[in-house]
Amino acid sequence: MELEAVISEVKRVLRGKDEIVKYSLICLLSGGHLLLEDVPGVGKTTLALSMAKVLGLSFARIQFTSDLLPSDILGVSLYDQSKKSFVFKKGPIFNNLILADEINRATPKTQSALLEAMAEGKVSVDGITYELPQPFFVIATQNPVEQHGTYPLPESQLDRFSMRLSLGYPDMETEAQILRGENPLEKVERLKTVVKTQDIISLMENIKKCYVSPEVARLAVEIAHTTRQHPNILLGVSTRGLIHLINCAKALAYTKDRDFVVPEDIFELAPLCLSHRIITRDGQQADQIIGDIVENIKARFKP
Repeated sequence: MELEAVISEVKRVLRGKDEIVKYSLICLLSGGHLLLEDVPGVGKTTLALSMAKVLGLSFARIQFTSDLLPSDILGVSLYDQSKKSFVFKKGPIFNNLILADEINRATPKTQSALLEAMAEGKVSVDGITYELPQPFFVIATQNPVEQHGTYPLPESQLDRFSMRLSLGYPDMETEAQILRGENPLEKVERLKTVVKTQDIISLMENIKKCYVSPEVARLAVEIAHTTRQHPNILLGVSTRGLIHLINCAKALAYTKDRDFVVPEDIFELAPLCLSHRIITRDGQQADQIIGDIVENIKARFKP
């Protein structure tokens, strides 16, 4: 699988967001899920559609609303008159790449249905378990500004996401190019599929085998322990958070043609993988605190 070819193809549509494309791909290859926290209209849907097209993955967009039910996501058993029995009609969750748009607008019960599927890779309906297709990757979005009619994700559910990213507004030059061109969503249809699904699955299995030395593992643990003892943090990073960080670091190492993780991988990814897992005092910026912790540890670190 040519990772550069994947990134290059997606960048044809999502201009000026090279880092976002790279980290989104790393998140997918790590076996995790991605939370995009951004204002509307900056390209979240375009990113999800482009990744699905270029990677050859089946795609479903679920618009989360206050009246969305778990069955609208998972599926429902319907009585088939000809067969004289109930038949399970699969919901949109049975796709490779799911865009869960504005996830914080759905009720906690509906949110939990999605998050359970993310954690288990399968769903249970009427006592029967159904396996989800592989790879299975959820990109959930939420608006960080508007709070009216929303149900913010609790910390235990935020912890299910491997990364939190923000696309941000495009720079002035890129935005002007977008305005002069055609609709980015129309360009998505012309993107090339550059890999096969089985290649992605094989790659993900190889990434799991990347070596993590005791020194690198202790470095990740030191970051987590620092968050748990920090005076401006009420809730520090969980062990699950560290597992996600290591998995993403393995994927990052692979993109750099390595089969082992180095400390620089941890330093690079820690702010993206850990900042949404902590609760700070007095509304302080989690990104800034994690960044400061990483910089302090990096300054003391001696290979």
